[in-house]
Amino acid sequence: MGKIAKIEYFRVPPRWLFVKVTDEAGCVGWGEASLEGHTQAVEGCLEAWAGRYIGLEAEDIEHIWQLSYRGGFYRGGPVLMSALSGIDIALWDLKARKLNVPIYQLLGGKVRDKLRVYAWIGGDRPSDVEVQANARKAQGFNAVKMNATEDLGWLDSPRKLNECVERVKTVKALGLDAGVDFHGRVHKPMAKQLAAKLEPHEPLFIEEPLLSENIGGIRDIAAHTHCPIALGERLHSRWDVRPFLESGCVDILQPDICHVGGISEMRRIASACETYDVALAPHCPLGPIALAANIQIDAVSPNFVIQEMSLGIHYNLGGQDLDSYTFNPEVWKVTDGYVHLMKGPGLGIEVNEQQVRDLARDSKAWVSPTFVGPGNELREW
Repeated sequence: MGKIAKIEYFRVPPRWLFVKVTDEAGCVGWGEASLEGHTQAVEGCLEAWAGRYIGLEAEDIEHIWQLSYRGGFYRGGPVLMSALSGIDIALWDLKARKLNVPIYQLLGGKVRDKLRVYAWIGGDRPSDVEVQANARKAQGFNAVKMNATEDLGWLDSPRKLNECVERVKTVKALGLDAGVDFHGRVHKPMAKQLAAKLEPHEPLFIEEPLLSENIGGIRDIAAHTHCPIALGERLHSRWDVRPFLESGCVDILQPDICHVGGISEMRRIASACETYDVALAPHCPLGPIALAANIQIDAVSPNFVIQEMSLGIHYNLGGQDLDSYTFNPEVWKVTDGYVHLMKGPGLGIEVNEQQVRDLARDSKAWVSPTFVGPGNELREW
């Protein structure tokens, strides 16, 4: 046992927020609380909790989770759950390191030795994807994801949808599976058309065909397409996930371990999905700590299918990427579309704390992009 002595957080480029928990014996665990575009809000929550949790037993992970979720009357939502994620992941890392085992061993043990992964191509303004797709093949990937469209109006030209179909055909002709991310930027009049146009070309999945608050519309689209529907990055707890499972409108759930309350809640969500025969494909366009935490859940979940990786994603600008901030970036090597399960203690990565501290100095918070239409009206990003 060991009581929490210190909780620190570090805003680092390109857009990540790392959390370090230290106990009274000097044992350390690392977590990630990245919430894209809302870094300062999460930092405020971490600041409030950091003082409150000093002196609590670091190994009482579930007690601290419950205290964080239930102890403040108001609960849930992206900010609180992202802050909780950072602390929860760090506590699991600390505990497993003290026992000198991977976290997945504390979750019942692995059910697989390697995991299928995919990477991004195309960026927010997708155009020529063939060169990028070939580059991903050279890196070892056999699956990619790309945005379906640029910004769209509620009702827009069908020509913009045809361009998406051509990009999918190009990528699939190279022998790659292609997930297509509608990104919540496609509204129902266009999303219905796009799902129908894509169906003959068998995308790996269509992601966020509508924003998650439009569950009725998602259910309607699910009833009229054979394309597997994926969503979940904007759901923040098992309670948020439940109506989607009960309605039968999701085939692949994509919870984000940095937004759902960390490893503890992700494990519960994965098990809930299994009871509805829904696959697990965690969302992770974030940093190495987030990916390492996801892999702990992927390793123990029978319904896991594929893991997002942020290697070379269009947001990773300025020199920092997935292979930054750690001493063992070789764990992210992709071979025939898979990465091997890490065997080291805790998260299985070794954080370069000096680099974290150096790059955290004067690091600016990332600001979410915005799209505007021809009349200067705001559109979904």
